[in-house]
This record gives sequence, C-alpha cells and structure tokens, in this order.
Amino acid sequence: MGRAAGTGPAGDIVRRRADFPILARTVNDRPLVYLDNGATSQKPQCVIDVETHYYEHLNANVHRGVHRLSQEATDAYEGARDTAREFLNAVQREEIVFVRGTTEAINLVANSFGARFRAGDEVLITGMEHHSNIVPWQLACERSGAVLKVVPVDDRGELDIEAFGTLLSPRTRIVALTHVSNALGTINPVRELIARAHARGVPVLLDGAQAVPHVAIDVQALDCDFYAFSGHKLYGPTGTGVLYGRRALLEAMPPWQGGGDMIRQVSFAHTTYNDLPYKFEAGTPNIAGAIALAEAMRYVREVGFDAIAAHEHALLRDATERAQAFPGLRLIGTAREKAAILSFVLEDVHAHDVGSILDHEGVAVRTGHHCAMPLMERFGVAATVRASFALYNTHEDVAALFAALEKVPEVFGDA
Repeated sequence: MGRAAGTGPAGDIVRRRADFPILARTVNDRPLVYLDNGATSQKPQCVIDVETHYYEHLNANVHRGVHRLSQEATDAYEGARDTAREFLNAVQREEIVFVRGTTEAINLVANSFGARFRAGDEVLITGMEHHSNIVPWQLACERSGAVLKVVPVDDRGELDIEAFGTLLSPRTRIVALTHVSNALGTINPVRELIARAHARGVPVLLDGAQAVPHVAIDVQALDCDFYAFSGHKLYGPTGTGVLYGRRALLEAMPPWQGGGDMIRQVSFAHTTYNDLPYKFEAGTPNIAGAIALAEAMRYVREVGFDAIAAHEHALLRDATERAQAFPGLRLIGTAREKAAILSFVLEDVHAHDVGSILDHEGVAVRTGHHCAMPLMERFGVAATVRASFALYNTHEDVAALFAALEKVPEVFGDA
C-alpha cells in the first residue's frame, strides 16, 4: 500500500497532519482541535486503507486453510508479527503475542505468570498505575494469597525511587509499572528500575500504552521481561495490541484461554498446546487489525521518533508556559521528564464542566479520573482535565485550547 497523498519527508510534521482525514471535520461549527490522544489517537489514511484492503481482497481465516485467500491472509498476519518484532527490537518473532490491547496483555500475564503465585508472595506496582495495571494484580493476589505492594508518588508526580528499592523484597515475584503515566505524563526511569529488580532476580512488566506513540522502544536495551501496548494509541485500529514476553518466561507459562489454534492435539483425556506464540492466541484473531497495526508502526517509524519527540516537547513546553500563567489553573503532574500530556484543574470548576465548554469550542480533551483513581486521591482531586498531544497537533491547537479555557470564567464567573 502506498502512502497517503500530501505527506512530506520523514520529520516534516506539519505536512503529516494532512494524512489524517478526520482532522478536516468540524465540531459545533468550529474546526476540530483533537487533544484526546492519550485516550485514542486518530488514524492516518494509509492505516485506514490497509484495513479496508484486507476486507476487500484478503478476507479469510488464518493458519487453517489451504486455499489461496487463507494463505495470503496468513502471510500478511504473520508479516505483521515480524513488523512488531522489529518495532520492539525483540530477539525472536515467537516473543510477540497479538492481543486486544494493553489491558488484555496485562491480564494474560497476571493470569498465566501469576498462576505460580503463592500465599505470602508479593507483587510490586506503583501509585500512578492505570486500573488495567492494578485490578488484574489484585485479582491474582486474591486467588493466590499474594500481597500487593505500591511504590508511592511524590508531589511532582515522580516515583519514590528509594521506596522502590525498599519495597523490593525476597518475596517479590514481579514488578509491574507504567513506562509513561497516562494521567500525569511522567516518564519513569524504567531502565534503572528494571536493573534494580533484576539484581534481586525479579522480572518486570512495563505498561507501554502511553509510551509507544512518543518514543522508540527497544526491549533488549530496556531488558524488560514483558512489554504491553495498544494499537489504538499508536495511530492503529482499536481492539489491537501486542504483548512482548521473554521467550523463556512465555515457554514456562500455561495458556490463559483455551480454544482453536492454541492447541496441537486434543482428546477428551488430554490436550497438548501449540508452540509460541500461538499458545496464547486462542480463536480467530483480529487479522485485519493486526495487519493495519503493522502499517501504523511503519508510519511512525517513517515519520521518525526523534522528529515526533522534538515536535511534541515543543507543544508541551508551549502549553505548560500558558498553563502556568493562566489564573486559577493548577497543574497536576510536574515531573522533570514528561511526555506530551498536560493534566490540570481549574479553581472552583469541575473538570467535566470545563470539558463541556471546551467541546462547545471544538476542542476535544479528556476529563475524569483517567482510570487512575488512586492517583487522583493522592493529589486530592476527583478529576482533571487532560490535554494530550500527538504528532499532528500544532501550536495553533495549543492556542485554541487556551482561548477556549478563557470562556470558562465567563460561564462560571460567579461560582
């Protein structure tokens, strides 16, 4: 599939905006300013075209047919796995498991790797985790009698590294932490934390849902044991994602779900399981989604992560400076290392009300607890307004956000 018309050379971020057809629409008779990328990103035309092409030309089930369509669909699907392996710099393609997203990936590990947990074991997470990296471990602890331990977060929204070292113990069976906080934008020092955990013989899972759109991921350099991310935040389709797992660990883990394609031989007396990664891919997968996700990976690599990071950091700097000068605005999360996420509250106005006013002005942001209720409690707020930036956003979008925020005092001036 060719690139969408209007794209420029790698790194030409401004012209890349034209690759995203939805950005041409209006909301409430105003140009759409889409700043909800932390929830889901928009899709470039090339990704849309690849998924459409599958249904128009390749649609068949994979791994099970001798006919031409099935063979071509299988080749495209397994080619997507090779693209994902390269994207993460995994050693082997067998270490790439396709899932529905980060949530399913973490649940897979919590259920399968967590099957070995015993009473008194410990699972170490952090105080800035998304619910998807809290609840699966709580369930695993309830089943096994293991104990959930939590690394605290300081007032800037950074992890207490000393506490992390203290909480690592001979009973710790796994560390599960976010690479980038979805609610604060904090970029955690994951290499250091992984090295500390490995020094104690403890494997580490990274929730990479908010990291993969912004930075290049090298699982070998990180030396993580599991890495999970969702396709829909990476300019790819919804209902797609990848779990990277170190092969030795995946080999030792039992299947999580049973069904077609994850088996080698089935009888009523006994079942033997398929090889990696198919042992963890029961049933018909999201074939079209995986193929389109691979195109999204190719797209961001073509744009270039250095160019994306430089552009998004400039937007974040612009937005932060405006926020610091805005009357009554309190930033939530001021870590020294941040991705392009701006989370804030306005004095005496609920975040949902702020979001509604912004929507009236055509500005789409996320409001609420961001599936991080313990973190909201830590900062003493029920909800925040979150503006999250992507490669296609502009300084004009930042200006539009703050122009729309100027409307809030007009509505709630007597609040």
